[in-house]
Amino acid sequence: MINIVNNSTIEKSDQTAMHFQQNKPFKHVVINHFFADNFCKNLLEEFPHFDKKLALNENGNVGRKAVYEHISDLGGSYNKLDELVKSTDFITLIEKITGIDGLIYDPYYYGGGTHNNLHGQDLDPHVDFTHHPKTGFHRRINLIVYLNHEWNKQWGGNIELHKNPRLEPEFDEIVSVEPLFNRVVIFETNNISWHGFPKINLPDDKKQRSRKSFALYYYSKNRDKKVKTHSTIYVERHLPARIKAGLTLSESDVQEIKTLLTRRDQHLKRLYGYITNLTEKTSEIKYRILRKLAYFFKK
Repeated sequence: MINIVNNSTIEKSDQTAMHFQQNKPFKHVVINHFFADNFCKNLLEEFPHFDKKLALNENGNVGRKAVYEHISDLGGSYNKLDELVKSTDFITLIEKITGIDGLIYDPYYYGGGTHNNLHGQDLDPHVDFTHHPKTGFHRRINLIVYLNHEWNKQWGGNIELHKNPRLEPEFDEIVSVEPLFNRVVIFETNNISWHGFPKINLPDDKKQRSRKSFALYYYSKNRDKKVKTHSTIYVERHLPARIKAGLTLSESDVQEIKTLLTRRDQHLKRLYGYITNLTEKTSEIKYRILRKLAYFFKK
């Protein structure tokens, strides 16, 4: 199965590994022509259509991003891809590139699989969850394959790797990568691997297009350097640079500000809901223990 990978990808693995270790703002590498061209072409031709049932966002609404996790159901080239990414030879290649031993394939493709993003979709800068929700393994590597023959950086949707998105943009260190066909981005996942992409804004004659990619994540049973355990953490985007003192707001400016505020409010609502549920559960456990202690000391 390893012959699906472009020969140059394998031959240049030592050089790729060096770039991975040295690249900023955190360990990552961009590899062009990662797969054999015919195989990557088949992945694009067999890419699933946008399905609203697979596009429910974190607020329970139909969004503009559809995620298909059940890769084996797609058949064809995606079955071959699944066989590849769990093979010993391929995992050994990724271990060599990243310098991380003991990588484990995720058969659930939790959060991974095909990602189909329509015009208007974006992804706020975030760091991913640190542990697999079913196995408890440490999340170590993101590998993303892009499948877009034509893409202009002016259209948005370029993956951005951040030093710290909480800093003002002029102080943040941002690496921007266009999601071009047969381009793979591999990066280490930890507490500082901030990434996302700005809103997709396609021209009128390109609106039928979408930003297509395939994502998979590798795990390990242990990790040398401890990271703080957390779920996915998002940072809302800053106001656009043009929004400053003296500006007369246009209707589109007002709408953009309202959208940013709405997203922040929705995020806070989710967080407060999570805190409320966690408080309820911990309180229940605490009172159960206190009742048992009271019963014990009465005896």
